[in-house]
Amino acid sequence: MDHKEALELMPAYVDMELGIVETLAMERHLDGCDDCRREYAAQRIISERFKKEVAYFDAPAHLAARINAALPPDDRPQPSRRFNWLRLNGAINWSMPVAVMATVLALAGSVGMYLSVPSADDRLVEEVIASHVRSLQVDHLSDVASTDQHTVKPWFNGKLNFAPPVVDLAQQGFPLIGGRLDYLDGKPVAALIYRRQQHPINLYIWPSTGKDVAPQQQNFRGYHMVRWTWDGMEYWTVSDLAANDLKSFAESIRSRVRQ
Repeated sequence: MDHKEALELMPAYVDMELGIVETLAMERHLDGCDDCRREYAAQRIISERFKKEVAYFDAPAHLAARINAALPPDDRPQPSRRFNWLRLNGAINWSMPVAVMATVLALAGSVGMYLSVPSADDRLVEEVIASHVRSLQVDHLSDVASTDQHTVKPWFNGKLNFAPPVVDLAQQGFPLIGGRLDYLDGKPVAALIYRRQQHPINLYIWPSTGKDVAPQQQNFRGYHMVRWTWDGMEYWTVSDLAANDLKSFAESIRSRVRQ
């Protein structure tokens, strides 16, 4: 197994979905590849965090109505606030015509597919978290390591088609430690790295065509995030720092950028 194939199969290996032959080949490759071992460790962390939270969804009303309409009147489930798959299973009369049963099962399958597809925003959140974790695991926080904003900012020249704002927040307790080029949502972005005591903070910046949006805080898989849009730029910051400290960091960035 070569390096490229190992990276392609890594998600399935982490989720224990490979066959015995591929699993053994992957383990032999990991024994001799430091890069893949680091990537495996990063993906394991992300996978374990995902497993700690299970999301439950209500079925879309229009699909539930279509399934209900396909059932004979006597077998239709009573209205409920949550569409329950077990209740649907019990409501199906297995002596009903095969065509009706096939319709019901096909609609049920379409609900599962609909609910399993994450939104574009959810995918971006996961990408940001994965990038943050990966930067810590592979010991590659920065491509340019410097506390001088006048060294970090020009480093991006020629690497991006925009100039990310780089500010010094050492006096506020968030010293700049470097920057790197990263990729989110299929496009290159600037990643600026700050630190609060022993907690690295990744600040991702890229152009936006949307309107200005006030800061929004969220906690995702144990990490805190603050995101906002200002003057044609999207800002996302993530860290395991305490929520209030990360909020203070975001406010400091916004204040300096708006000057």
